[in-house]
Amino acid sequence: MKNRHRYSPNDKMSSLICDNYSLLTVMSRFGLALGFGDATIDEVCRRNGIDSTTFLTVVNFIAEERDSIEIDDSLSVTALMSYLKRAHDYYLGFKLPSIRQKLVEALSCSHDTGLSALVIKFFDEYVGEVHDHMSYEDSHVFTYVTSLIDGKDNGGKRFNISTFARHHDRAESKLTELKNIIIKYYPQDDGNPELMNDVLYDIYNCEADLALHTKIEDYLFVPAIAGLERKVKDEARQ
Repeated sequence: MKNRHRYSPNDKMSSLICDNYSLLTVMSRFGLALGFGDATIDEVCRRNGIDSTTFLTVVNFIAEERDSIEIDDSLSVTALMSYLKRAHDYYLGFKLPSIRQKLVEALSCSHDTGLSALVIKFFDEYVGEVHDHMSYEDSHVFTYVTSLIDGKDNGGKRFNISTFARHHDRAESKLTELKNIIIKYYPQDDGNPELMNDVLYDIYNCEADLALHTKIEDYLFVPAIAGLERKVKDEARQ
């Protein structure tokens, strides 16, 4: 990488996780498992067929809490897209269903059945919106990017990454409304406040994680794809 960042290829992967445990999610979304001993970041990535430049770009973007980052020419769009796909699978297949299960359990202790029904309905509508948002990216945006990787600009004038960027909604915003409903209106004398506090903590974490996911799409993925579009167009003119 051109500039000195917080983490480099020769740092131990175990040190990275011990230093910042939130980066465990980055590891899993790159398909990396625990049990890497004293191997360096570069060694673990090469051993698992992961592009270390792309891994470190995402890691440093998160760890340094940046609003922008210089995109290295060697960044792998394929690896970044795979990371984003795994993140979608995590939210839709694990994290959001887990929060719903905890919500149902916590609300089952409540005497206010009207509030319970409202919260579950609100959450289900939110999950539906997230599903639509991420399914569109999976089926349309990523398909378009795959065609660019293959050297084909199948979007042409009908679609490009700047069009996606202009209409890229923030998937986490409705979670703010949900947690405010719980904080303001959950009955104080109801059953299991520890469980509700636990699920509320999960909602806060998910909200922050989704916001970060959106930033990675906006500040890493979109610029990388814009560069790929220019490359494909330049090659088509030759």
